[in-house]
Amino acid sequence: MGKLAVRALRAVLAMVLTGTVFVQALMVWALATDPEDGSLPLTPLRVVTILGIGTVQVALVCIWRLVTMVQAGTVFSHAAFRYVDVIIGAIVAAALVWFTVTAINAPDQRDDPGVTVIMAGIGVAILGGALLVFVLRMLLAQAVARDVEAARMQAELDEVI
Repeated sequence: MGKLAVRALRAVLAMVLTGTVFVQALMVWALATDPEDGSLPLTPLRVVTILGIGTVQVALVCIWRLVTMVQAGTVFSHAAFRYVDVIIGAIVAAALVWFTVTAINAPDQRDDPGVTVIMAGIGVAILGGALLVFVLRMLLAQAVARDVEAARMQAELDEVI
């Protein structure tokens, strides 16, 4: 991965992380100061939003660590699995948060249940993202196994020579 690509990715990650921390702080402030008004249950939605933003932040930090490993040339190691597993967990948690938002919103959608069905479909799509990252984790496992095997074969070859 080139230096320009790493810098650009880190800049994007830093901007998104800064933005999510800002929004999360505003949501905590709104939760602490604003009384509940309107027809939607704002307090549960605010709490769920704060938790959902937290799942994104966890994934961003793990992606940052993986980019660091790519830059150092150590991404094809067993240490990378920890970060990939946390990313998968964060995506599953985000899906559960989305399903909670869907459940909170469902009573207000009795006249138009299609909205709830669409929101549930989005939750399933988020779970599909976790499955996609899991497949990529399996590819990483294959690459690590091949790297270990290549190192073993190189060591045997060095002994022969």
